[in-house]
Amino acid sequence: MTSMGIYYLTRLLVTLLAIPCHEAGHALASWLMGDPTARNHGRLSLNPLRHFDLLGTICMVVAGVGWAKPVPTDVRRFKNPKAGMAVTALAGPAANLILAYLSMAVWKMVYYWAPANEISWFATYFLQYMVVMNVGLAVFNLIPVPPLDGSRVLLVFLPPRLYFGVMRYEKAILVVLLAVVWYGALNGPINAATNVVWGLLYDGTGWVDAIASRVVVWDIIRSGTVV
Repeated sequence: MTSMGIYYLTRLLVTLLAIPCHEAGHALASWLMGDPTARNHGRLSLNPLRHFDLLGTICMVVAGVGWAKPVPTDVRRFKNPKAGMAVTALAGPAANLILAYLSMAVWKMVYYWAPANEISWFATYFLQYMVVMNVGLAVFNLIPVPPLDGSRVLLVFLPPRLYFGVMRYEKAILVVLLAVVWYGALNGPINAATNVVWGLLYDGTGWVDAIASRVVVWDIIRSGTVV
């Protein structure tokens, strides 16, 4: 397989994991906050077919920017409507960050302990892209612009009339936002936020580095190199 083929295969595999986790995170939070609508529609699932929009998936794999089917919610069924909307919205990016954290931890384990062969090379490449895409999804979706998840958090702070008035234009706003992202106008702040999150994940998985260092020291002591 060519390097370009490996690249797109990796993006496809990562998309098959990242998007369902994101959407299932929304569905789980919605259910826990009192609204079973998403669960009743089969969205509390890691099955990609439950979540994928065909065009959105193709855009995600090819261009790195895409979308899935919206998770249905009924605000009236939340125990606390504002809190329910905010928590449900944040759960998607949170799921991506958890997946990114686990991927980085395993990535470090492969780096330290896996034998050097083609399988470990692909695993490293795959895990690295898992971190990249999941961090990117989390950061992008937290932008407080409709219809992204970050805009749902604004409901906690804005008067309902103003919030839902803006949300009526969310499809048009999304088209403009995708165009802005496509032309790179948001690259600066998105990259800055991504670097911060990446650093936090790297530091947060420092326990893997610590274990690796202790293993090296123990091997040196056992071999009798240190006297």
